[in-house]
Amino acid sequence: PSLPIYSYAAVTDSEEGLIMVNVNTMADGEFRNNRLSRAVTWNEGGILDGARHIILAGEIAYITAARGLVVVDLADPLKPQLVAVREMNDARSSAIQFRYLWVTDADGVKLFDVTNMRNPVPVPSGTVALADARRMYIARTFAYVAAKGEGLVILDVKQPEAPKIYQRVTLDGALNDAEDVIVGSTNASLFAYVADGVNGMKVLQLTSP
Repeated sequence: PSLPIYSYAAVTDSEEGLIMVNVNTMADGEFRNNRLSRAVTWNEGGILDGARHIILAGEIAYITAARGLVVVDLADPLKPQLVAVREMNDARSSAIQFRYLWVTDADGVKLFDVTNMRNPVPVPSGTVALADARRMYIARTFAYVAAKGEGLVILDVKQPEAPKIYQRVTLDGALNDAEDVIVGSTNASLFAYVADGVNGMKVLQLTSP
């Protein structure tokens, strides 16, 4: 049997905190009963005030909030348990790959070792200073960071604890308000889809057949 967490969608709200929604109704093949409702709302002691991003790794949730990086155990999705808080400077988003968690904040991109997923350990050598890092996407040995006025910043994270800036993509100043980025494959090519704020969406081809 699958873990209970796989029956739920986890939603963050800047005021209400974490909202768990049972989505099992979407799996029964009957579209007429596809009505969703919250199963539980959780914000113990206001720990998730200002929540703005969540990523799940199995039954562990990593949430960026006003307090910083908040780690919540969702082994029982209806009874969330706070397990760790890591203070950060305006934590914004996170991405996980293998035993490492990257988090963006006002200082740039920071790295945590999550070998013990309930106890993120800061790795100072993995920090990359950026003026305004927002969302990011990890794809194998590269991290793609939407960095507002700096455009799309691509980091070489082949050695996660010793990252390097591989490239800054601004398209000669045309990509200057990057908020978010997703990387995906289409027709055997790799593309970065960048939400460029006031400029709309830009599609960048990263590889070709």
